[in-house]
Amino acid sequence: MSTPGRVNILLVDDQPARLLSYEAILAPLEQNLVRASSGAEALQRLLREEYAVILLDVSMPEMDGFETAARIHQHPRFERTPIIFVTGHDMTELDALRGYELGAVDYVYVPIVPEILPARCRCWSSCS
Repeated sequence: MSTPGRVNILLVDDQPARLLSYEAILAPLEQNLVRASSGAEALQRLLREEYAVILLDVSMPEMDGFETAARIHQHPRFERTPIIFVTGHDMTELDALRGYELGAVDYVYVPIVPEILPARCRCWSSCS
């Protein structure tokens, strides 16, 4: 549920503990933080509401973050929605390039530095 005057930020991760940590880290932004536990759920949520930025786990079962990003940006309504990928493993330059080609605007690495994630979300949510 959206609160007027706030933007929606979609948090997508298959690990409930990570979703909880994203919410705790991003709470000071005082925006609408919406959870999705899979790429499919994220796509469903996007069809119901607009999001200023999407925080998207790269490594998820069934539909990974790359496939989810590709599907998001195939839809004309979401082709400009900023995606920040979250990854817990080392990314090669080719992996990063693939993400940027699919619409990533940024990457954050787990463990997340609590001061960095809000700054990145704030920047990209105000740019959209």
